[in-house]
Amino acid sequence: MSLLFKIAAFIVALGVLIVVHELGHYWVARWCNVRVLRFSLGFGSPLRTWIRGKDKTEWSIAAFPLGGYVKMLDEREGPVLPSELHRAFNTQSVGRRIAIVSAGPIANFLLAIALYWVMFLHGVPGIKPIIAPPAPNTPAAAAGFAGGETITRIGQREVKTFQDMRWLLLDTAVARESVRIETHNPRNEINFRNLDLSSLRPEDLDGDFLEKAGLGRYEPESPAIVGVVVEGRVAAQAGVQTRDKIVAIDGNPVGSWRDLVAMVSASPGKEIVLGIDRAGHRLSLAVIPEVSEENGKKVGRIGIGHQADPAAYEALMTEVRHGPWEALTQAVGRTWDTSAITLKMLGKMVVGDVSLKNLSGPITIADYAGQSAQMGWLPYLTFIALISISLGVLNLLPVPLLDGGHLLYYAIEILKGSPLSERAMELGQRAGMALLFVLMACALYNDIYRLAGGS
Repeated sequence: MSLLFKIAAFIVALGVLIVVHELGHYWVARWCNVRVLRFSLGFGSPLRTWIRGKDKTEWSIAAFPLGGYVKMLDEREGPVLPSELHRAFNTQSVGRRIAIVSAGPIANFLLAIALYWVMFLHGVPGIKPIIAPPAPNTPAAAAGFAGGETITRIGQREVKTFQDMRWLLLDTAVARESVRIETHNPRNEINFRNLDLSSLRPEDLDGDFLEKAGLGRYEPESPAIVGVVVEGRVAAQAGVQTRDKIVAIDGNPVGSWRDLVAMVSASPGKEIVLGIDRAGHRLSLAVIPEVSEENGKKVGRIGIGHQADPAAYEALMTEVRHGPWEALTQAVGRTWDTSAITLKMLGKMVVGDVSLKNLSGPITIADYAGQSAQMGWLPYLTFIALISISLGVLNLLPVPLLDGGHLLYYAIEILKGSPLSERAMELGQRAGMALLFVLMACALYNDIYRLAGGS
């Protein structure tokens, strides 16, 4: 995937999110008869400006695209004619100011609901929530889960895809709680398991927490036939070819691709001998698996991919589709659940129960934007919906400079019967700027660490 494609996908997504957010402020300000002076996509020097409407509002695209703003008539920012005082933002009632400020985040939530509604109407492909055999000494093994079981309900919530399962269990993992899970085994027998995730550590949430819980995704049993050989990696250097069938490692039989992965993973940096069947001819090739890190553990990798059985994997796929009303309720529910989990994760970061490694900056977000766009329009819309929800939640945090900080000021104004002093607001702005700078620095550090090959 080209860098330009990633940048383009990121700019389109970011542009949509910023425009929707600022339009929320703009529309409610107009509804409250507040004069809007400027609507800017981006910060800094304007690259292009248009004058529109009876209020002669400036619509501009600025040089620095990571944000935007709506500038309204306000006595605190410049002189206001007596004839227009009633249209200044600062002269509006507290209720109207709250409505204007909260309209931006609300617009982001409404965008997510609209995108999810479209996706649920169209039909969202997914993988059935069938689990692999749980590893020993994991919460899933302790609860009695077995490989091949399909998870059908978590608590009171129905589960239709593996992604549903991940989202619902993430909430439980963040809270370190137990949850009752209903499963169907391959004989269609119903079982109930009590999954206790209280033993998960904060660092377990940094990677794939489902693997830590013992709930890996089920992979169909299939022969260890090579479908991809990565150039420059140890398997290619040793002479491994596509369509080779690996039947043994160090003389030990390999019955399936899963066996192969387990045996190679267990030998990082240690020479192993691959027994290969190539069109009926037996070969032996020595390789030294490269050392890689996965969930804090060193594992071996040799640079080959599986030749999958399309029919077997097709049987694992499903599609979630709803009628108009049910799609709307599902969209609202998904947006609410995602917002709640995002807020809980942020809260856990503040108290140290979740690592700051989970923060992502513009580099990682741009990478995800490009990957999702390459996968198709449905994954790309899902990405935009998730980021829109994150933007809505972030802006509602009670941090000065954010919409939530202004809402906090207005709540204090209601309680004390008068606005905060300009000095208090100035100090709040400085504190908010410092906090946002620290968070951005952490996010950028995480981006650079991931690019450098960190976990």
